[in-house]
Amino acid sequence: MPEKHLFEYAVLRVVPRVEREEFLNVGVILYCSSQGFLQARFEVPEARLRAFAGDQLDLPELTERLRSFERICKGRKEGGPIGQLPLASRFRWLTATRSTIVQTSPVHPGLCEDPMDTLARLYAQLVE
Repeated sequence: MPEKHLFEYAVLRVVPRVEREEFLNVGVILYCSSQGFLQARFEVPEARLRAFAGDQLDLPELTERLRSFERICKGRKEGGPIGQLPLASRFRWLTATRSTIVQTSPVHPGLCEDPMDTLARLYAQLVE
């Protein structure tokens, strides 16, 4: 029987008007300590975002903000000072409560055999 690994994930959300608390799921970030895994997957669905938020969003800026999640997950110098932190600290920083256009859901735990497969499954269920 394959070994199960504890993982944590959060949904990446776009919140065009923070005061309204309305959001659109655009990605997932998944952390699995025992596998040394931290990765974010996202998509910027332009048509859906324009229907949802009109012209309020600067889509290139939004895309860059989401790409910063990817860079921090990968670590190294491209991730800036936060990208130099240990995996757990990076995940906690990325999923911290914030009042910005890009937010995360509460963190949820689970068990998985393969974190990459689990990320793909969660993305399909929660974003696509």
